[in-house]
Amino acid sequence: MDGAWLTIGVFDGVHLGHQALINQLTAGAHANSAPAVVLTFNPHPAVVLAGRQIPVLTTLDERAGLLFQLGVDVVISLEFTRELAAQSAHDFMQLVTSHLGLKKLLIGYDFALGRDRAGNFEHLSQVGTELGFQVSALEPVLLGQGIISSTQIRQTLASGDVRAASAMLGRPYSLSGPVVPGDGRGRTIGIPTANVDVPTPQAMPMNGVYACWALLEDQPHPAVVNIGLRPTFTAQGATGEILPRIEAHLLDQHTDLYGRTLTLQFVERLRDEQKFPSIDALVTQIQADIRSAHGLLLSAQ
Repeated sequence: MDGAWLTIGVFDGVHLGHQALINQLTAGAHANSAPAVVLTFNPHPAVVLAGRQIPVLTTLDERAGLLFQLGVDVVISLEFTRELAAQSAHDFMQLVTSHLGLKKLLIGYDFALGRDRAGNFEHLSQVGTELGFQVSALEPVLLGQGIISSTQIRQTLASGDVRAASAMLGRPYSLSGPVVPGDGRGRTIGIPTANVDVPTPQAMPMNGVYACWALLEDQPHPAVVNIGLRPTFTAQGATGEILPRIEAHLLDQHTDLYGRTLTLQFVERLRDEQKFPSIDALVTQIQADIRSAHGLLLSAQ
């Protein structure tokens, strides 16, 4: 590869701020007949350096797919290690330049890499002068009064505000996974649900009931989704702990979904999870949730 235009970062979520950077990268690269390259890291650096569990907004495959949709030509994923973090910014960029024939580096407003995060815009510009590439930095993307960031989106999801999270992402927040067997209790009350096994550590919206679009083989179906501990029916593990679940009731689909993959696109939070005094009270509330979700989702089409 030669003459690459490059950006570097985790890009978890590929939110509107990331998209602004990627759009400038691809437009510039392609106008100069150069490949647009994204170099990303896995796992998140904070997992390695601080031992923190970072719930991701997108899996590595989802992240790459979103980047390709934006016109990126090559996505490179590097395993983030302490050894990599200990490299100087100069040595890291020298290696990158030798592999990509780097001509242009685009970075975010707060970007820094290398040992002690010394590789900020000023330092990278100096390195670029020596190694033969130019550096440009983009201003932050704002939504309202706040800067869009992956951390802000995680916090917004944790509060249950999926609509605000989706606004920062530029698309509905989604979770995907195979449908796995549950205890079948939903079917016994006439409201069958699909138990979706989402990989960890994926960022979860706050426990509660949500109106969603459920994508089954790319076909959208209106759905009511419960995330939480099902306090009316507690599910316990081998050690007695209550296990959280993601249960989706598709309003227009009643076939066997076991083993199939569902993608849940979160549209609106309907209510908190709550414990009901009886099964009849629970069913009455779920039926009300179904009516709310149906009206909300179909009116938005």
